[in-house]
Parts: sequence; structure tokens; C-alpha cells
Amino acid sequence: MSTAVPVKETKAQRSERLKKQLNPWEAFDEVRQFARDGRASVLPEWAGFYFKWWGVYTQGDGVGATGGKGGEGLASEYFMLRIGIPNGILTSHQLRTIGGLTRKYARNLADITTRQNIQLHWLTIESLPEVVDTLASIGLSPKGACGDVVRNVTGCPLAGLAHDELIDASPVAQEIAHLLTANPDFVNLPRKFKISATGCPDWCNYPEINDVALTAVEREGEVGYSLWVGGGLSKEPHLAVKLDAFILPHQAVPVVKAVAEIFKDQQGLRENRDRARLKYLFLKEGWTAERFLDELQNRLDFTLQPGAEDRVPAGTLRDHAGVHPQKQAGLSYVGASVLRGRLTGEQLEAAADLADRFGSGNLRATISQNLIFADIPNKNTAELVQELGKIGLHVDGTPFWRGAIACTGTEFCKLAISETKAFTRWVVEEMEERLPQFDQELRLHVTGCPNSCGQHWIADIGMEGKKIKYEGQMIDAFYFCVGGGVGQDAGIARPVGYRCPAPLVPESIERLLRQYLGSRDGDTENLRAWFRRHSNDELRAYLAGEPLPAVERDLPTGAVPHSVAE
Repeated sequence: MSTAVPVKETKAQRSERLKKQLNPWEAFDEVRQFARDGRASVLPEWAGFYFKWWGVYTQGDGVGATGGKGGEGLASEYFMLRIGIPNGILTSHQLRTIGGLTRKYARNLADITTRQNIQLHWLTIESLPEVVDTLASIGLSPKGACGDVVRNVTGCPLAGLAHDELIDASPVAQEIAHLLTANPDFVNLPRKFKISATGCPDWCNYPEINDVALTAVEREGEVGYSLWVGGGLSKEPHLAVKLDAFILPHQAVPVVKAVAEIFKDQQGLRENRDRARLKYLFLKEGWTAERFLDELQNRLDFTLQPGAEDRVPAGTLRDHAGVHPQKQAGLSYVGASVLRGRLTGEQLEAAADLADRFGSGNLRATISQNLIFADIPNKNTAELVQELGKIGLHVDGTPFWRGAIACTGTEFCKLAISETKAFTRWVVEEMEERLPQFDQELRLHVTGCPNSCGQHWIADIGMEGKKIKYEGQMIDAFYFCVGGGVGQDAGIARPVGYRCPAPLVPESIERLLRQYLGSRDGDTENLRAWFRRHSNDELRAYLAGEPLPAVERDLPTGAVPHSVAE
């Protein structure tokens, strides 16, 4: 008698099975029992899967000793928890409470993320219920900050404040978050789903890289939204596609809900988790903007109007750093740059205190990993800037400080290949010393693996973590991509075929930027334009310091040709 050999599940099949078995949002009592019984009691399905629906991941060992695909060998005694903050809107009380949790449970370490979240590390299973309960008591939750669900809904951090916004879109962003986050109808999406809504002309929330995004637009004297779908980065970046539709403000929430339902119903996307994002309808399934719009219209009980022309913003940085007037008379907002988004509990508490002392206690987290202090009387801005400097937050940071973004890296992420946070701080400090005269906006993004959590695909200079043999040892290295951007110059950064050992990165960037400063077309040509008129071979030579053709050998001072390790 023959015995049937069990078929091994694929990663996608296992994920789909587990999602059908349990709604984690309705099973937090199991987590409370784990906390009572200790780490050894945590079921593998929770540790590796269900915890994500509560914004929780098992983390690495905190030293970045091991990394790579799957995170084999990394300890998982501790957890990371990500706090959802719709539209990045915070009160001083909420931030102060997060600071206290950071000191008490997270070894005094918190990170602002590129989706306006704040994430904590080093949490134990015993601490998770108290952290979640404390967040609930201040109107926040980690629900949906991870998992195959609607992620934190982002928006312009100046919503309701900016004098040039077309509409305050934060009520829409928050209503979408309230409707779709922790909604059992959306507990089982093919994978994560990212939504953004903005009413400002700067598009500082990067609608181009969201699954669905609303951008404010005016049509025949009426303000509404344009609709963008299918954006995303990771290993196969794709900029969002604009649909020919004008969304009235009262239509925004049902339209976004319908787009999420389209995604939910795509069974084909569930067959391969590497291709389970909305963008793959365009990249792999042959969908067009017209087909998507037809599908959307079929799900709505109202007729969408034809789209309007957008005012696509220019500029590289949209971080709102500095002191700027609000639309409220006599008030300003103060944008403080937080290098790589990392803060201590004391810094969070001090920021909350400053928000109360100098303003209304209204704060905003940004996708640039920064903090904005709102409703500051004009007479208080100068003193606030000084006080922020005392706690390590720069209002007038250098281009390198302002433009630096870093993902979690091998310090805590089990998928990362290279360390990023300390590396980014070191690179920024090196560049400030090497090129103090650098005078252009610069997006310098560092990501620890191909998943692009550090968004290297839309950076002026993006670096993707690798490993390389250097001086007889395998060490961290970074692969360079250049010329990415959003807005009028929207485009995916192009790899130039240059992999550099981490210790040599600052001198490579210095050579490249000195070449740019010495050969740009006037003082206004930005890096993206300059990159476009140079070949990969030329840019690789500038980075590596290799000899150039005779016509190009006159380098700016300091750009001495110098070879790096192959």
C-alpha cells in the first residue's frame, strides 16, 4: 500500500493558511497568556507571523553580528513594536508617554520611521501587554503597523497648518485609518497595503510610492483629489500610476476602500509573496490605468468625474525642516531634523516638554524621520530652536544631516545584510567635515538589504547593503544607485555597478560630489540633472577614483584619483 507523501507548503501557501485560521486582532488574550508563561511559551505561528498584526516582529540580537536571508542565527528573545500614528499627528502627552515606555521597556531607544510611525526595540514578551495597553490609553495602537493589512496611513505633517495647502486632508487620512485598520474585513490582504493622502502642494508624503494615494487638485474652481495607484519600492520599484479621476472630498474614503477591496480580491497575487503587492497588477499582470479605473468604477455607487491636471512639485527635500509661518496668524511651525530618526526616551520626553512650553503641544512625525513642532508663537521660535539644539535636534542642519535616511539595518532587522544606523551617522559626520561647502539639497538614503525600507530607489545617492571581501575579511559594503527622485523629476535611481566597502564610502561620495561641484552647469543644476548627463562608466569612475579620459581629468581640488577594492 502506497503512502502519500505530504506536499511541502510554499511560503505563500503557509501564509494564506495561517491568515484563514485566526484573526490576531481578536486573540490578544493569547499574548497576555504568553506574557504570564514566559518567552518559551510563545507559539511559532505567533512569533513568526501573527505578532505582525499587532505591529510586532521578533528582532535580531541587537549587535548586527549576523544577517542575511531569513535572519538565520539571530536571537529572537526580544521584540520590536511599531506604533501606528495616522498622518503623523501626535500630542505632547502621547509623545511623553512613548518616551516613558522607551526608557522603561525599550532600553531607551526609539526610531521614527519612513511611515510616520515610532518603533521600539528590546521589548520582552512580558512587557508587550502593558505597552499595548498603555498605548491604547492614549489613543494609539500598534494594530496594522505590520502584517498583511493596511499599514499606517500617512499624510502631510502640516495638514491644517500650511498656508498654501489646497485642503486639510488629515480628516480623510484619519478616517481611512479608522475604517480600515483592525477591520476584520481587511485582516487578510495578499500583503501589506500602503495609503497616503495629502492636501499640500509639496507632496511631502511621497504619493508616488504608495499603493494608493490622494493628492489635492483643483478642477473648475472645486478642490478634490487625484488618485494614484500601484506605487511601491522593494526589489522591483514602481512609481504610482495616475488614474483619470477627480475625487470629491466626500468620495475619498469610499474610493480608497474600493481600491483596497480590488487588492484583497486578487487571488493571483496570493500565489507568490514576492509578487503580492498592488504594483504587480501593472508590472506582471498587464493591467493598465484604464482597466484599473473600470474595475474601480464598477465597485462604486457614484460616477467618477474625469481627472484634473496636477501641480507636480519640484525640489528634492520635502522635510519641512526649519522655521516657517503657519496659516494661523502669529504662529509658526518648527521642523527639527532627527538624524536617521533615532531618539532616546529622554529626548522624546524633552521634545514633548518643549512642545508644551513653547506651543500648543501639537507635534507631527514625518516620513523624513523628523519631528515638527506646531503652533509656536513667532516670538518663541528662536528660543525653541536653541532648546532643540540642546537635546540633539537640528533645525538648521547641513544638507547631509537633513537628507540622511536609514532603515533599521542588521542591528535589529533579521533580513538586513549591512548595519545602517551607526554607519549613516558616521557618513554624515564625515561628509560634513570633508565637504562643509556643499550647498545643494541632497537625499542620501541607506538601506540594509534589497527590500528598500530606507528608500534608496528614490534618493539622489542611494546605498543598498551588501557584503564584500576586503583586506581578507567579509565586511559590510554598499552598492550605489543614483539619480532617483519624486515630483517633477520622479524616477527610479539607476544602479551604476559600483560596490564599495563600508569604510571607504565617505571618500567615494566625496569624490563624486567634488566632481559634481566642479562640473555642474551653473549653480542651479541639481544632482539628478547632472547624473542624467553622465554615463554609468563615468559615475563609476568618479566614485572609484579611477583614471578618466583625458578630456575629463581636470578634477576639482581634493578629488584625487584613488582606487578602491574590487
